[in-house]
Amino acid sequence: MKKTAFLAALVAAACFFGVPAFAQTALTADSVQKISIDGLKAQLGKPDLIILDVRTAHDWAESKTKIKGAIREDIHNASTWVDKYPKDKTIVFYCK
Repeated sequence: MKKTAFLAALVAAACFFGVPAFAQTALTADSVQKISIDGLKAQLGKPDLIILDVRTAHDWAESKTKIKGAIREDIHNASTWVDKYPKDKTIVFYCK
C-alpha cells in the first residue's frame, strides 16, 4: 500500500502546523518531506501527483509564479476540502 507523501514545495512545512485539519492527520516535522523545484518539475504530469496552491488570494494574485495544473485551496478552510483528496496520491502543498 502506498503511503501518502506530503511534500512542502518551496517553503517550510511550518505554515501548515497551525491548521486543525492538518493536525488531525498527525503531521510532524519528520513526516513532511520537502521537494526541490527540480524534483517537482520531474514529477509534473504524473497521474498520482496533486499540487495544492494554498497561498492567500493576495499572495497568489501578486505572484508571477504559478504552477500549471495546481489547484487553489484556502488553507484557512482546510477542514472543508482536506478529505476530498485521495490518500494514495502524492500531495504537494505550495505556499508562500
